[in-house]
Amino acid sequence: MFQHASDWGVALPYGAPALDMRLVHERKDKIVTSLTKGIDFLFKKHKIDRITGTARLVGNSRVDVFEGETQALEAMDIIVATGSSPRALPGIEIDHARIVTSDDAIHLAEVPKSLVVLGAGAVGVEFASIYRRFGSEVTIVELLPRLVPGEDDAVSAELEKSFKKQGIRSLTGSKVVSVTSDAKGVRVKVKGPEGKSQSFVVDVLLVATGRSPVTAGLGAEALGVQMDNGYIRVDAMYRTSVPNISAIGDVIALEERAHPQLAHVSSAEGVLVAERLAGQEIHPLNYDHVPSCTYCDPEIGSVGLTEAEATRRGFDVRVGAFPVGVLGRAKMAGETAGFVKIVAEKRYDEVLGVHMIGPRSTELVGEAALALRLECTVEELMKTIHAHPTFSEAVGEAAHAVHGAAIHV
Repeated sequence: MFQHASDWGVALPYGAPALDMRLVHERKDKIVTSLTKGIDFLFKKHKIDRITGTARLVGNSRVDVFEGETQALEAMDIIVATGSSPRALPGIEIDHARIVTSDDAIHLAEVPKSLVVLGAGAVGVEFASIYRRFGSEVTIVELLPRLVPGEDDAVSAELEKSFKKQGIRSLTGSKVVSVTSDAKGVRVKVKGPEGKSQSFVVDVLLVATGRSPVTAGLGAEALGVQMDNGYIRVDAMYRTSVPNISAIGDVIALEERAHPQLAHVSSAEGVLVAERLAGQEIHPLNYDHVPSCTYCDPEIGSVGLTEAEATRRGFDVRVGAFPVGVLGRAKMAGETAGFVKIVAEKRYDEVLGVHMIGPRSTELVGEAALALRLECTVEELMKTIHAHPTFSEAVGEAAHAVHGAAIHV
């Protein structure tokens, strides 16, 4: 690692390590370029034409593309996958210098001495974690009562505990009431859950309060496509209200639940639509089985129902948890924070959800996703042999814990 430290932007002079953001961005850009060139290669391999420009729906079989001279494209079917962009908040003007979005935060030329992150969803806690490790003083402000509010309560509590230990301040149940920016920095006024206000002057304010659909100028409404607060409404097969027009990804709204804005979800939806258009037999996606990964430190991986959601749906719930720090592999790696928690129902012993925080959680969640897909029971998971010494042992141990039979705690 030390021999290749400069590849990661870490300088090791005579003294303390130093971070060279120029090298950090060089490595990031190199990886991004490699991935995008890979897409270009696949397009050429499969004879897919790519036309760059701003597009508008003209009919259910025509798209006009504006980039210099207008081009009219006709097809039997159209799939809208225009994605999303960072959401702005009323009263907070994004200047892309001191008051920034996640799109800007990934390109900052210098590490800010101080940073306030507005929003504690996946994007907010990821950037809070990144810049704290880069050396920034970080404060997170979240309107809801806990960090990563979409995760299991126990995961939220563990993340806040870990962030506090790392020096990241978390202000949950708090609201930003005013933001002003001048040459001295950004002044952020926050009102806490008990009505008490406090102010911060920081170098950068990161607004990470979600993403909005990219549909402005698309012409969808004029064509009669049913919309929902800017999102395109679709059915379980991703058909819109206009024949021959489908939509997938961050731009859509589902009929009965919130749509997860995740790249792997968009990809799965794209495959399903392609198979439908090809005349193959298809089945709707089960959004309860979508894995979620948050790349903060410690990592978070989850799939299925949280304990609270399982209870709300009427399941007779039982849970088991196992602390990662007990594992030999964790001790060897020096990564001992976190746990794996399994949510199951008593009658059939079916695994309803798996929630983990700690080292390699974004990788370990793959086993959990497969367990839900196969309607695995806790007993089956418990009797699956997990290699030693590995972090995956925590999954098997958590299954034992559901049955009150954890061996190593």
